Amino acid sequence: MTTITISIDGKQVPAEHNSTLLSVFREHDILVNQICGGQGMCASCHFFIINGADALTAPTQQEQMTLQFTKIDRPGARLACQTRAIGDGIVIELPTGTFVESEQDLEQEIGKKAKQTLIHPMTGEVLVEAGKLVMRSALEKMKDASSKFAANFSRK
Repeated sequence: MTTITISIDGKQVPAEHNSTLLSVFREHDILVNQICGGQGMCASCHFFIINGADALTAPTQQEQMTLQFTKIDRPGARLACQTRAIGDGIVIELPTGTFVESEQDLEQEIGKKAKQTLIHPMTGEVLVEAGKLVMRSALEKMKDASSKFAANFSRK
């Protein structure tokens, strides 16, 4: 068994060669969403490659399709459920903020300043930046993204 070391938000964790990053996250109690159950159909387990892209498997066709659909506006985004560690030198960062659990939760925050960046739970899209006022437009953005996700998800 070959052991690989991955740096996740500055924390060094060991991983077995060819293990998915989602399994590494689970093994080390690193909390990420996994709404589709690790099928690569949502972006709730996304992360960002800082260094070591060549030490990860190439994106799967499913991952590429899902990432095309999302509105994650930062380069280096990958899905933990689809990405396998195959070498050392991997440095990744998890999205900062909190995933909004439901439209009702977001609706309750309208008119308040977001304490953390609010992220769509399925697409990974930033709905409201930390410190910004939560407006009704954020709720509409969430509903729109959810309906597009549902339509995309039902076609598979």
